[in-house]
Amino acid sequence: MLPLTRDIPKPLLPVKGRSLIEHQIGKLVKNGIRDIVINHAWLGEKIEMALGDGARLGARLSYSREGQPLETAGGIIRALPLLGDRPFMVVNADIWTDYPFRQLESRPQPGCLAHLVMVSNAAHHPAGDFCLGPEGLLAAKAGPGQQTLTYSGISVFRPAFFAGLEPGFRALAPLLTAAIARQQVSGEFYGGTWQDIGTPERLRALAEGEP
Repeated sequence: MLPLTRDIPKPLLPVKGRSLIEHQIGKLVKNGIRDIVINHAWLGEKIEMALGDGARLGARLSYSREGQPLETAGGIIRALPLLGDRPFMVVNADIWTDYPFRQLESRPQPGCLAHLVMVSNAAHHPAGDFCLGPEGLLAAKAGPGQQTLTYSGISVFRPAFFAGLEPGFRALAPLLTAAIARQQVSGEFYGGTWQDIGTPERLRALAEGEP
């Protein structure tokens, strides 16, 4: 996202009058989700200064400070003490969506440690990530008559998914692939609004699009 993120963290980039993360928090609050943990690294103090305790947004915010970037799984592991012992939702701050977060309250399904919301493959990621099987479980490869889909950056995890993993730099994809092989990851397809705002061009296109 450079050069836009040279002096400002990506979640604070403005679009349609508010920062990306303020839009995301607003959508979560509208779905009844008010207790939110934000993990941050690059210029994270600016996020805390901008959002504070979340009261003006109708939320209760806590912060998990990474210091050095820890990748997705590493950041979640560091934040676990703030997340409690119940399943928790993970939402990337740099996506734009109208997904109804409230419907994840009953996820993951019994026997699973994680649940991923999947979307159609975008032009910049045509190969997708995983396949959604007929029984609602994810598979690493598509079978006959199936196609891969893209992980949306919206998911629910049981804390046990990360059991025994030491804090530190750790990517999420290998952990998901291993859990999928054990048939421990469920999924769903969402066909509504979803965009990955990962480049200046996509941010500009979003800002110039419909509200």
